[in-house]
Formats: sequence, structure tokens, C-alpha cells
Amino acid sequence: MRNITLIILHCSATPEGMDIGAAKIDEWHRARGFAQIGYHWVVRLDGAIEQGRPEELTGAHCKNHNLHSIGVCYIGGLRRAPEGDKKAFYPADTRTPQQKQALEQLLKELHQRYPTALIVGHRDMSPDLNHDGRITPNEFIKACPCFDTILEYRHLQPVSI
Repeated sequence: MRNITLIILHCSATPEGMDIGAAKIDEWHRARGFAQIGYHWVVRLDGAIEQGRPEELTGAHCKNHNLHSIGVCYIGGLRRAPEGDKKAFYPADTRTPQQKQALEQLLKELHQRYPTALIVGHRDMSPDLNHDGRITPNEFIKACPCFDTILEYRHLQPVSI
């Protein structure tokens, strides 16, 4: 069994309201050369939870952290830019109420299976460029999952962060 120290939350980086699931992400990941979907779990817009890669297999979702983590992805993460804006989309927390409820339940279950694992966002795995011991927004390589995972799920963390 793998030693799981992290549960890493991701977004699919798809536009708000675009309803896809694990099968479509699997297709995209295979097209990029992955053996299969990189995430272990996917949470759809309606709150349905779909299994991706089996948990006993190493994921392919966060460089340098796959061996000891579980990857969870919610569908969404991009909001259309206002009319006339040069960018088409911006990172945003687009979780539906159903996704929020399903994520809470899934993370509780994962926390029970892996009680010492920290629950973090993909952006929290960015390097600490100024070496102050904290990853701050100016250091994020990615915005994913587009909200503060550590703060939102602090009640599920193994220790007070």
C-alpha cells in the first residue's frame, strides 16, 4: 500500500457549466501520453463522484508529489471573461452547491482512510520562491483549484495549519 501524505484538490480548468466527467478527462490524459486518467476521483457538476485511477495506483496529477498523494478533481474552475476582455476565461471557484457537498463528503471519507494526509490545493504545491515557509498567491504556478483548499477544509486537517 502507498504511504499517502497528501490529498490534492484540482479543478478540470474547464468553463463554468461545461459538464464532463472522468471518461472525458481520461480521454484527454491519454491523448497527452498518460496510461490513464491522472486523478483518482472526479466530482461532476451535479455532485456525482466518479472514480478515476484506482487509489492503490500512483496518480499523474501533481509533479513530484504523485507517489504519496491522492488526486481529486472537481469539474470547472474557469469563468468567462466580461465582454470585450482580451482573455476568454479567468480562474474562478465555479463549484456548484452539489459539488461542494460531494467534495466535503469525499474528503471526509478520504480523511478517514488517510488520517495523517494534509488536504491541499494543487496551487499549494508551488515552490516557496522567497523561502518564507508559506506559498503565497504571487508564488502560485497554477490557480488550481481556484480557492483556498487549506482554509476551506481546515476542519479535516490532521493538525492545525
